[in-house]
Amino acid sequence: MRATGLDLEAIRAARSAITGAAIRTPLVRLNLWDAPADIYLKLENLQPIGSFKIRGAANAMSRMSKAELAKGVLVASAGNMAQGAAFNARRLGIPCTVIAPDYAPDAKVHAIERLGGRVIKVPFDRWWQTFTDRSYPGIDAAFIHSFDDDRVMAGNGTIGLELIEDSPDVQTVLIPWGGGGLAGGIATALRALKPSLKIYAVEAETGAPLTASLKAGSPQVVDYQPSFVDGIGSKTVFPEMFAMAQDLLDGAMTASLDEIAAALRLIAERNRVIAEGAGAVALAVALAGKAGRGRIACIVSGGNIDLTKLAKILDPH
Repeated sequence: MRATGLDLEAIRAARSAITGAAIRTPLVRLNLWDAPADIYLKLENLQPIGSFKIRGAANAMSRMSKAELAKGVLVASAGNMAQGAAFNARRLGIPCTVIAPDYAPDAKVHAIERLGGRVIKVPFDRWWQTFTDRSYPGIDAAFIHSFDDDRVMAGNGTIGLELIEDSPDVQTVLIPWGGGGLAGGIATALRALKPSLKIYAVEAETGAPLTASLKAGSPQVVDYQPSFVDGIGSKTVFPEMFAMAQDLLDGAMTASLDEIAAALRLIAERNRVIAEGAGAVALAVALAGKAGRGRIACIVSGGNIDLTKLAKILDPH
């Protein structure tokens, strides 16, 4: 079991800390009457930055000392965590530097810059190395890890508090897996509040290291293929996050790019909800029947997608 300071008490404390930055997002039913299950959508795409990441960033920065904050903050992010950090840095009047992979979508990069963040694009492997180093050469700032940080996960875990309050009868929860911070935070809250819940991580088939690692029983390296599902997916799983997944999750499931695109189109048409690729993976898994029947909550993690990509997905012909 992963040694951690993350628990229900920390998550409840985070709820107060993020007030004024993050909002309580709605849990709405999928408007599809012949769905294979009773599917609900937790709409984190409605956060001020269009992503759940505002929760973890707000909590992490609320726990920093004045001396740490004075140096500014540094994050490694494909876009959404960077926006969360930049949004909160702007509120606090401090600088924010972002190390982003060179494939980061323009919509997310421009959003970071609008919030006052400075973006440095680097190749994927150098970007991923930043997560291990927890620093970047030449940048003297307080590093906020996008997922392997108890403060960040506690902020993310507030989603779990809201889920149980809004739907105490939920039976299964599907959570997108990028680095594991979202799943770790939510699952920590849910396991404490309703141990009988089934909790699964979901990944795109084009980058599913957790699924491969759980099957093998140890962290594995997979072939990651960049796609419109740019908010999750990587080549491997951090050992600490793998241990947390083994402890908290019932497993991991994957969806194809075609299934994810179809789910994205469906919620746009039926619920008038705009999701990014990562935000539609949980629904794709639920619609395919992979998570069974009963009441399923799908975490729509974000809605930051380039409009040109969205247009192509909505009208592929």
